[in-house]
Amino acid sequence: MDNAELKHLSRCVELASEALEAGDEPFGSVLVAADGTVLAEDHNRVASGDRTRHPEFALARWAAANMTSGERAAATVFTSGEHCPMCAAAHGWVGLGRIVYVCSSEQLTSWLTALGVPAPPVRPLPIREIVPGVVVEGPVPGLAEQVRDLHRRFHQKA
Repeated sequence: MDNAELKHLSRCVELASEALEAGDEPFGSVLVAADGTVLAEDHNRVASGDRTRHPEFALARWAAANMTSGERAAATVFTSGEHCPMCAAAHGWVGLGRIVYVCSSEQLTSWLTALGVPAPPVRPLPIREIVPGVVVEGPVPGLAEQVRDLHRRFHQKA
């Protein structure tokens, strides 16, 4: 992983921190074009009551509205956490390219279980089980500890 990719992943962690500061679950994502240009970014907005307001879903919708199919296929979504099944499906239906995540769903599930957080209503599955053809990279150990701390802070406040 090169420095530019680490910079994008660090931005995802910053966005997750911004979500936490706004009272939301700490997730953040960045959509990057093939040439390295940041096209869009977002963080979780589920505190609004709409549990579908995940950043990966928002970026998939943005990509569908603003990019050609070829541009989408060549783009990369960097994200603080592995896509949930809903976001993975949106990624696949829109035809986005590679996904690079900081922490895996398996890691997140183990962290939340240790914190006593109830299981979510949707089973966490690896991205490849939802979108088998997409290139997926992660987790990223150094940054994963930062994301773990954000989740610990969120759930200890709740």
